[in-house]
Amino acid sequence: MFHRRPEIRGEDQVTFKPILGVEPGLYLAFLYGAILLGVLFFALIFPGIARPGSLGIFRSEPSGAAVRVDGVTMGTTPCEVFIPRGKRVIEFVLPGFNPDRKEIEVKGSLFASAFFPRRVSLRGVLVSPDPPAAFAAAAAEYIHWSFAGEPSEVYQIPQVLSEGAYRAGPAARDPAVRGALKNIWGNSLRYAVTRASTRDLIRAKFLLDNGGQSPSPLSLIRSIQEAAALVGASPGAAPWLGEFLSGDAAAAWAASPWTAASRGEGRTGPLDAGFQVPGAPTVEGLGFVSLGPGYLERYGQRETMPPLYIAREPVSLTAWNAFTAENPFWSADNREALIAGGLAGEDYLVPVDTPAFPSPPAPGVSWYAAAAYCEWLTGKLPPILSGWEVRLPSEAEWEFAAPRWPGPLGQLWEWCGGVYAPLDFFPLSGEAQAALEAAFDAASVPAPERPVRGGSWINPPGSVNTSDRGSLPPDCSSPFVGFRPVIVPRPGNGGE
Repeated sequence: MFHRRPEIRGEDQVTFKPILGVEPGLYLAFLYGAILLGVLFFALIFPGIARPGSLGIFRSEPSGAAVRVDGVTMGTTPCEVFIPRGKRVIEFVLPGFNPDRKEIEVKGSLFASAFFPRRVSLRGVLVSPDPPAAFAAAAAEYIHWSFAGEPSEVYQIPQVLSEGAYRAGPAARDPAVRGALKNIWGNSLRYAVTRASTRDLIRAKFLLDNGGQSPSPLSLIRSIQEAAALVGASPGAAPWLGEFLSGDAAAAWAASPWTAASRGEGRTGPLDAGFQVPGAPTVEGLGFVSLGPGYLERYGQRETMPPLYIAREPVSLTAWNAFTAENPFWSADNREALIAGGLAGEDYLVPVDTPAFPSPPAPGVSWYAAAAYCEWLTGKLPPILSGWEVRLPSEAEWEFAAPRWPGPLGQLWEWCGGVYAPLDFFPLSGEAQAALEAAFDAASVPAPERPVRGGSWINPPGSVNTSDRGSLPPDCSSPFVGFRPVIVPRPGNGGE
């Protein structure tokens, strides 16, 4: 087949005419050159004029510090951040560490700054004035996350405890500091309730034992031995360990003698202390019963219990009104202020309109309010109890006393003192617990949950026993929760 060459007609041709006597070839070359220069200008020169500055490359030891440029947080180390030209104040900030502050003169690059920016590298070195407090802050956040459950595709749990161990690790070379860090780690073990939190806990242990660095084979073995010794000394840990097994291994573990010995309700009994507890008092209309020294046996271990008094019933509305008459801050009229201050919830002292409510307890008292009542009642004790104090019972005290007074179950869940720990069979270090509570006060995470015991009027009869536990945020005000104070010897008094 033959193709015919296309015919170009006159009307298909475009002809440029001279402009002001300048031939098209000349002025088109000038136009194209101008366009090319414009492109080059906006690509190579204009960015340096419009946005002069340098690319800051920031690193810190330890890493993870916030980088602030003139007081504005721009990222966390390691990171790269554009810094405008001029005198700038750069700060590396990390909770629990002294900030590292630097003043620098930032210059700009005029040519090709969009492709080859001027760079300035800065490294911050942060030192903690109190490494245990810094690690306790990380542990407080770890405890907060422990109540979030297992992570999923929807959300992930940050590895905050091991990050805190990495940051505080170098200070562990000091034996005194190392002991405090390990105590805080041991208290954190009481919150390893998910696989994610357990992985974080194990990683933190290795980092603490190796000064914040990756473990060597020898130190790895030593860390495993220490952790195994701690778990082995806690018989109640057997069911917890079994949750990480599956199939035949889980069945064999559940049938082991160690697991069997760690289950069951606590057993209580009296001890001969050689002295009598003073008679049962009534203080500001609240009656108490006396319990001599005894013991509580649970998780295969026996704990000695000091003498104490415990209220016969949960604090009544009448007894509560005697408190608020002298302390109007905690009255129902101040409910909105208490809610705003994070000390109470919406149902604080709201009457419960149902015949099932076990009147006369005060309804909807938060943990904070209950603790304030106990502090007030301490000042009302008779002279014979001058060496004693009123407070919320510990969980062990509540469980020790429960078999000895009528009706402890099925009225209201009752606030207990201290911080709720899901794995309470692991030992508690008082010094480390104090550090954690101080960290919660200073940290931006919510306050830890507090324990409740006993069940309430909404629970079916027989569904709750004296060993059952629960927890709620301390500002919670629920119609299902009240409190029953105890009178106990002050620390160092011994009840004698």
